[in-house]
Amino acid sequence: MALLTPSRRPAAVSKKPVPPTLPQQRRGTGARKQLTAWLFLVPALLVFGLFAWWPIVRSLLISFQKTNLVEPAVWVGLDNFRTLFDDPLLGTAVGNTLFFVGLGLLIGFPAPLILAAIMSTVRRGAGVYRFLVYLPVVIPPVVAILLWKWFYDPGSGLFNNVLGKVGLGPYSWLESSDSAMLSLVLEATWAGMGGAVLIYLAAMVGIPGELYEAAEVDGAGIWRRIWHVMLPQLRSVIGLLLLVQLINTVQVFTEPYIFTGGGPENSTLTVLLLIFRYAFQDGEYGQAAALSFLMVLTLALLSAVYLRATRSWSTS
Repeated sequence: MALLTPSRRPAAVSKKPVPPTLPQQRRGTGARKQLTAWLFLVPALLVFGLFAWWPIVRSLLISFQKTNLVEPAVWVGLDNFRTLFDDPLLGTAVGNTLFFVGLGLLIGFPAPLILAAIMSTVRRGAGVYRFLVYLPVVIPPVVAILLWKWFYDPGSGLFNNVLGKVGLGPYSWLESSDSAMLSLVLEATWAGMGGAVLIYLAAMVGIPGELYEAAEVDGAGIWRRIWHVMLPQLRSVIGLLLLVQLINTVQVFTEPYIFTGGGPENSTLTVLLLIFRYAFQDGEYGQAAALSFLMVLTLALLSAVYLRATRSWSTS
């Protein structure tokens, strides 16, 4: 009888975990970082979408409806846009807004840059001057406008009293259609240029002093140093602030609403003020939404064209 011998099996080899390679470790670390970034980013995207993008989408939907926001809306298609383009006040509002933008660029855009260039040369009391320049920004807009409304008063206003001492005036600052828009631009420039001044000052600090010294050695005066050294170094900041001012001036509302209510003779009626009239005076929320959407579309196209046109200028 044959002996039964146990089958010989190879001894089990213990498998040790193979440590991940360096690329694998990097991929794992990168995935964790992306996941963490998305966890922090998603709440911000939800808030931004809820309070920024959804109102735009909702406005687009209302622009095709006739609604008072209480009763069920009625779909009217393009009727709101047709009624809007038939309104003669639309052309007036667009023209006034463009006039305000033009005056704002002519007066309000170079003023902060010039003031910042002057303040950059001040060494003693620089903090006080910066505080005084920025002070109008922290004043509530309604308070600032009411203050300037007293300045413009044709009887006891500060401006007419000062001008009267040198034999000028009195002027009807806000009561005349010839000067009302200019009066609004002057107040808006005073109230909003403090932030731009500080941005310019911060950018000027980053300009290497060697550039000014080299220009001075070459015999360049102060104006040539500003033109050939300072402005080229600030062109990206100038381009950004120009775009911001364009967007802000197109959306002007507070000044004409409180100062003049759009008068006299609709000479200060702006697009945003016309939207307000459609919605809260006439109850035509569909027309107000239609004009709002057209305004958003115009600003988006303006921003895209401007950024594309200035990209090479700002990076060269």
